[in-house]
Amino acid sequence: MAIITVEHLRKTYGAHTAVDDVSFSVEEGEIFGIVGRNGAGKSTTVECVAGLRVPTSGRVEVGADLKEEVGVQLQDCRLPDKIRVGEALDLYASFYSRPADWRALLDEVGLDPRRTFATLSGGQRQRLSLALALVGSPRIAILDELTTGLDPLARRDTWELITRVRERGVTVVLVTHFMEEAERLCDRVAVIAGGRVLALDTPSGLVERAGVTPQVTRATLDDAFLALTDHPSD
Repeated sequence: MAIITVEHLRKTYGAHTAVDDVSFSVEEGEIFGIVGRNGAGKSTTVECVAGLRVPTSGRVEVGADLKEEVGVQLQDCRLPDKIRVGEALDLYASFYSRPADWRALLDEVGLDPRRTFATLSGGQRQRLSLALALVGSPRIAILDELTTGLDPLARRDTWELITRVRERGVTVVLVTHFMEEAERLCDRVAVIAGGRVLALDTPSGLVERAGVTPQVTRATLDDAFLALTDHPSD
């Protein structure tokens, strides 16, 4: 059953079209990936889904209460410099009727509740942003470039956390430009370029559709992504 439906979504800013006739649906309980190069329209698309931007036209239907049941992690997490990590989680938890245990969340993302926001590295801020997105016990988690700024070990730890989140029954929409991340985590992937969906399939289906034939190693989503976006009309 689809928990998110997007039909003919269009978002313009003056003469600039950021999203142009995007359609897809997300099934309840899946990890749905949106991949594309910088400026492809990925973030604008999910911000419309999350209710943070108003579409110029088209339809977005989310089968959940946007305030109570949708958690959002944006690319840039900004909080007051002097707020402590634990204070931020405690504050966000107070917004919800059935919040998660924020102390357990901090353990999962590996952050010290006594640290102030100003002292966190870029990767630590990303992990705090993830915890803030999950503290409301959402049915849907929208994660935008979640692992940007993380070192390889922290990135893999975060992948394991996303898998555990899905195992709890949360539907995940994952925006990424790391093809390995999409291949590892996603049930289906939408490839977006120039504000349009070029292809939508399972990771293995995209590889097959792109017709990539590596010489030594198996085809990966990297190969498929490059083939699809370099020749979108093929």
